[in-house]
Amino acid sequence: MLPSILGENLFDDWFGFPALRELRDLDRKLYGHSAAREMKTDVHEHEDHFEVDIDLPGFKKEELTLNLENGYLTVGAAKGLEEEKTTKKGKVIRQERWAGSMQRTFYVGDALTEEDIGAKFENGVLSLTIPKKEAKPLPEKKTIMIEG
Repeated sequence: MLPSILGENLFDDWFGFPALRELRDLDRKLYGHSAAREMKTDVHEHEDHFEVDIDLPGFKKEELTLNLENGYLTVGAAKGLEEEKTTKKGKVIRQERWAGSMQRTFYVGDALTEEDIGAKFENGVLSLTIPKKEAKPLPEKKTIMIEG
């Protein structure tokens, strides 16, 4: 017989009240099994810029990427795990830490360049400063006459 720590959740048997189980699984119903890995983001608007804070616990700066293309800022995070199944602490029988990648894209406007956006990663939080820039005005609408 295997201990309950090998189930879906370490505390399934200890705190397995049906009502609590339904509340706990609500995120999974909405977001799937990746609910714990989504990029939780706060956006604050100021007069001349936006501040964006993205929670990325467990990541290192080297595992993050920021790309700006066609007015879209894409934040990516990817990590791998060592495949070693035996450590100094013993044989691994359960591993909840994951390997994979995730990304999130924000429309920031065509007027911004890579130099305009400031980024800082500290204590598992990626902080972005995105200035408000006026987009170039669209050309005046002109009517084309149809012959015939």
